[in-house]
Amino acid sequence: MTLSTKQSSNVVVVSNSSDNPFAIDVAYAMGQHDDIADIISMKQFMNSEFCPRFISDESDFENIGFKLKGKSVVIVSTGSLVKSRQELAMTNLIIARAAKENGAARVILVEPDLFYSAQDRGPSKDLGETSFDRDINDIKKFDGQPFTAKLYAQMLKLSGVDTVMTIHNHSDSVQKIFTEVFNGDFHNLIPYEIYSHYLLNSNILDYGEDGEGLVLCAPDKGARSFVQKMFNTLGLSKAKFIMLDKERTAERKVEITLHKESEHTFDGLDGASIILFDDMVRTGSTVVKSCQFLQKINPERMVFAVSHFYASEEGRQKMAHPALGEILTLNTLPTILNRDVQGRLRKKMVVLKVEKWLAQELCNILDLPQSPEQNPYKIDMSSKNPRFKRKIWFSEELHELKKV
Repeated sequence: MTLSTKQSSNVVVVSNSSDNPFAIDVAYAMGQHDDIADIISMKQFMNSEFCPRFISDESDFENIGFKLKGKSVVIVSTGSLVKSRQELAMTNLIIARAAKENGAARVILVEPDLFYSAQDRGPSKDLGETSFDRDINDIKKFDGQPFTAKLYAQMLKLSGVDTVMTIHNHSDSVQKIFTEVFNGDFHNLIPYEIYSHYLLNSNILDYGEDGEGLVLCAPDKGARSFVQKMFNTLGLSKAKFIMLDKERTAERKVEITLHKESEHTFDGLDGASIILFDDMVRTGSTVVKSCQFLQKINPERMVFAVSHFYASEEGRQKMAHPALGEILTLNTLPTILNRDVQGRLRKKMVVLKVEKWLAQELCNILDLPQSPEQNPYKIDMSSKNPRFKRKIWFSEELHELKKV
């Protein structure tokens, strides 16, 4: 997918790190072949304060302050092993302000894993609109804390950001506040088609032609709508859908049961292939507990699909548990691609790279001409994975696995 030279000249893709590989791939997919480092200088004063500079012709004194006139500036922001989220967030704000003060018509923040979404409400009912009625116990959990998701949205808007694009944000409260602050110009992309294409065309799960022996599992009621849409997107009429319930018994302890509103019970599911979906994983405690609970079905295969994988040391240790067979994740946190860091999890991981998909969605938002790909993602799998037969990189090559 490549834009015409004329159209791509009206779009500038940068990042909060000049060597961010995720941002570089998004830029390339949008037709920008110049290095980000040649577009913006990440200047820093001796006192450590950040002051970026969009690079211009040093001899041009006629267009000072208008380098970006009429252009759309896209800031691609992801997590990093080098900088904290606080540093990256502040960098976003300053780059957005630099873009606007130099003539940019529109600033778009692309943040696949939206910062500060964990703190999605505050210590009163009017600080966070949830899908459930907040009782006194829920409000008390946030006593003395700020509603940082709202603060981040307001600061982005103040800095000059016009549009925010993210992937699979889990919080109704965050989605509502960003939609409100950005007057509807907030885009929460859900990768239904990407997950569906991989699940239908790879050998990660074993099931019949119409989904016989396949079970889709929601870890809680909050994930129900997402998994229901996944169920519908897959289009396998004989697959089953179950929903779990988790009750927190302590700060980091949960009890897992089958939810009373689950579409199916465990009856008749013995030996099925199970795929458990969630939007994010941090410590891995809940997902491992859920997979252990699902062992009651005696599954043939147990797969965990997650959009945002925080590769913490604790998480890596816990998810090496044998109850969790394989992990399917996106590269919204690009550090997931560093296999040496993942250790033993290399044997059970497959990463779907979504830079092209994001670039395609950006072209839609910017109303730019494109030649869209039907399945715009790539696949990254370690040769240590037992399913590895040969290198499969492009999504359209998946069917060839069945010939090997």
